[in-house]
Amino acid sequence: MAKAYNPYENMLEVLDEAAKMLGLEENDYIALKHPERELKVSIPVKMDDGSVEVFDGYRVQHSSSRGPCKGGIRYHQEVDMDEVKALAAWMSFKCAVVNIPYGGAKGAVKVDPRKLSKAELERLTRRYTAMILPIIGPERDIPAPDVNTNAEIMGWIMDTYSMFNGRAVPGVVTGKPIEIGGALGRSEATGRGVMIIVNEAIKYLGMHDGGDVRVAVQGMGNVGGVAAQLLHDCGRKIVAVSDISGGYYNPEGLDITAMRKYIAESDSHTLEGYTAPGCRKISNAELIACDCDVLVPCALQNQITGDNADTVKAKLVVEGANGPTTVEGDEILNKRGIPVVPDILANAGGVVVSYFEWVQNIQRLIWDESQTNEMLEGIMLRAFKEVAEAKESKNTTFRMGAHMVAIKRLVAAKKIRGIFPN
Repeated sequence: MAKAYNPYENMLEVLDEAAKMLGLEENDYIALKHPERELKVSIPVKMDDGSVEVFDGYRVQHSSSRGPCKGGIRYHQEVDMDEVKALAAWMSFKCAVVNIPYGGAKGAVKVDPRKLSKAELERLTRRYTAMILPIIGPERDIPAPDVNTNAEIMGWIMDTYSMFNGRAVPGVVTGKPIEIGGALGRSEATGRGVMIIVNEAIKYLGMHDGGDVRVAVQGMGNVGGVAAQLLHDCGRKIVAVSDISGGYYNPEGLDITAMRKYIAESDSHTLEGYTAPGCRKISNAELIACDCDVLVPCALQNQITGDNADTVKAKLVVEGANGPTTVEGDEILNKRGIPVVPDILANAGGVVVSYFEWVQNIQRLIWDESQTNEMLEGIMLRAFKEVAEAKESKNTTFRMGAHMVAIKRLVAAKKIRGIFPN
């Protein structure tokens, strides 16, 4: 049985390894091992039946050395502080890899949102916002959507913060509805970034191109669903997809457009009950091990582990989710010669376009979607090139290359700013 890692320990192991490759002493990067702030709050919510339930909420700010903290808010019944701390650190690295002027943060509420009515969800969101209000703001910490949160929830956060300030403050969150300052292209940005990196990695590795590349995508939400659709649209053969209800495999390729339409129109908003000629029902575990060229995990963390990494048949893994591969799983894939493009590069499209949205908010600008997508592609391709160069310079992995790029920038910023007080 493989050792059970928690995501924060994963982050620390990779941080230490990348820092050693850069020739850093622990004193140079020790601050990156410790989040700047960890806030845990209690969120009392009046339920529709008149009872009161109390939920745990979190907001962690990992680093503000390179600018305001930035990171999503997730609603999930299994979230804990270690997970939020790891996600906040990964956000610091992610922003540094793509070289946008943000630090990293993350927030969460321990709740299964499917069990709440819309009114209960709104009351939960507004109370959570009030509880973390002292440490967020457009120049301090800017939340965004994440697992089980969306544009509507960001709108409630923006409105709550604005009410406390007596004026509209659209720049306090990103991923908002377009009507209140959201950016065109933001909702598809993470999935679009994943698509860009998948295609660039295929090109870099010299894999057979065109429709012959078979792709499996775990997760059909805002990241996986968009990535699968865009990869399908540019000629990749999507042979497997899955969500929380299970998955489907078809060696001849799946109709992603039809599957996304089914998810949108079904009562459960999942693939449950989907049928199509040639489709075989599979589990998430079977998807990880399915016959494909590229595996794109876009669900939750710790999906590829020491227990199943030796079953992966893909020639390339591109991490659409945050932390989907454990340290032990990563070591097995590396020994087997399967390259892994890490989350801090592959799924950075969301934070890049969040940065564009924030810039538009604070400067009162409006960009069209084509402009946003063009700039996103330029940043993602530049970041991939820098990571590949770092990887080649040390004859190491994409993960180490990405972390070296990020840590070098974070350490430089901390060194320039110094330690207060001296």
